[in-house]
Amino acid sequence: MKWIKDVFGTTKPIIAMCHFRSLPGDPYYDADGGMEKLVDLARKELFALQDGGVDAVMFSNEFSLPYLTKVKQETPIAMARIIGEIIHDIKIPFGVNVLWDAIASIDLAAATGAKFIREIISGVYASDFGLWNTNVGETVRHQMYVGQKELKLLYNIVPEAASYIGNRNLVDIAVSTVFNNRPDVICISGLTAGMETDTSMLEKVKNAVPDTPVFANTGCNINNVEQQLKIVDGAVVGTTFKKEGKFENFVDKSRVQAFMEKVHKIR
Repeated sequence: MKWIKDVFGTTKPIIAMCHFRSLPGDPYYDADGGMEKLVDLARKELFALQDGGVDAVMFSNEFSLPYLTKVKQETPIAMARIIGEIIHDIKIPFGVNVLWDAIASIDLAAATGAKFIREIISGVYASDFGLWNTNVGETVRHQMYVGQKELKLLYNIVPEAASYIGNRNLVDIAVSTVFNNRPDVICISGLTAGMETDTSMLEKVKNAVPDTPVFANTGCNINNVEQQLKIVDGAVVGTTFKKEGKFENFVDKSRVQAFMEKVHKIR
């Protein structure tokens, strides 16, 4: 797991989510504000997270609700423009997540220089978005085709608002995912963004795949971070950094600072 420190500069990194507001083509896109407003908001969110002390940031189209499992081309194009306009302001490692399209995430990483992606890369699911299928072999071959061999793939094996098709428990899924796909990280989530990941399940998965990094993917907050970081190798954190801890709000720098002060004491 040496690569974690190489990429993030620390063990047990905290990856903060920078949620882009609705993009062109999304149902709730604010055409009056346009792309200029999206760039401005993303820069403000980045500064609040970065100045608050997080170890890395991940840009995602979190407000592109309802999500597609194969996005329209305007989505990663708009994301690339936003990242391109703020790229010189980014002082920490960053990743990208085009919800929910692993190929698009890899392409966006190639265009922007992102170090990692988080995606639903393997498995078949019944979801709020319909039947959700993947093709992990095709995805990793595309990663090599576009010259992204060093790109780290964070496999979310518990997609929010979905369940694995087939009578398999999460531990078995983690074990077979590691054996067949060699993920850089296994991410374990709650039901939706901001919902706490079950600590006992994190422990079971980590015990089952001790040589693979496991990250808490949702619901890590100032009250449970100490308990969770005793088990996992890092966390992706979004909602808890927002004003009042509400998904729809903007990042509150004071919440980020308080959270990271606690993390530094733990580490």
